[in-house]
Amino acid sequence: MPKMLHTGQVIIDLVMAVDQLPQAGGDVLAQSASFEAGGGFNVMAAAARNGLPVVYLGRHGTGRFGDLAREAMAVEGIRIGIANRAERDTGLCVAITDASAERSFVSYIGAEGDLTVEDLAGVTVEAGDYVYVSGYSLLLAGKGQALVDWVCALPAEVKVVFDPGPLVNSPDAPLMQALLARIDLWTSNSVEALRFTGASDIAQALDRLAGHLPASVLMVVRDGPQGCWINQSGERRHVPGFKVDAVDSNGAGDAHAGVFVAGLAQGLSAFDAARRANAAAALAVTRWGPATAPGTAEVDALIRQTFGA
Repeated sequence: MPKMLHTGQVIIDLVMAVDQLPQAGGDVLAQSASFEAGGGFNVMAAAARNGLPVVYLGRHGTGRFGDLAREAMAVEGIRIGIANRAERDTGLCVAITDASAERSFVSYIGAEGDLTVEDLAGVTVEAGDYVYVSGYSLLLAGKGQALVDWVCALPAEVKVVFDPGPLVNSPDAPLMQALLARIDLWTSNSVEALRFTGASDIAQALDRLAGHLPASVLMVVRDGPQGCWINQSGERRHVPGFKVDAVDSNGAGDAHAGVFVAGLAQGLSAFDAARRANAAAALAVTRWGPATAPGTAEVDALIRQTFGA
């Protein structure tokens, strides 16, 4: 069976829930706080919970946060592809969710911000595998160039998944330019797609993305509770979302991405994989925390409940 090789960053989230964010210089009391594995872990956990073997191709640190990251990956059955620990600790993200279920982040990059040619030299990638690349990685001076060079040299039979994230805001940076021609699957939310393309709506964003990417690329753009849009080779479809009561949007996009790739790897059509991904994201927003993706049985149950089959 194919596997996912995730080249992003596993960090530790300090997750806090508040009624509203404080004004600059202000203070508020949180209703809850906990340390959880986050960042790239969320996508990997979603994929693993839905039957796709996962390998983490990132650095992990020496210290309390590195220990938490490795423990969380072990629980999910995620294999660590780079065995040696870095000399510094894994990084930290403060993730704050307010009463509207919107979340805000402040991140500090640690050991996961570095990756070398030597780290990647012994990695085994097989035809049919999915290599997942995060836009965050392209912004890291100690990682971006080595990663892009390695990805661009992969055989065509290996599928490259690109998630721009919130910080990659145009196709113009040199590393982004180099990577564009090697992308097989684009996955993002609508805000990221609009920012990247300068478009005013999702339809225009998909048209402009098609101009930047190879003709056969499968594009998935999430549209919150409305579901998502899929586009490939000029064919475009809307995949409806699922109605739920959201309490925390943190990790919903990651749940969508991981479950979507898992569906494709198991032979589903893009539409069916997107419907499962929509169901997973809907279930994720009904739970507090970053890595709240459901497993296969829960996704199946929501789809049966909604569609009766």
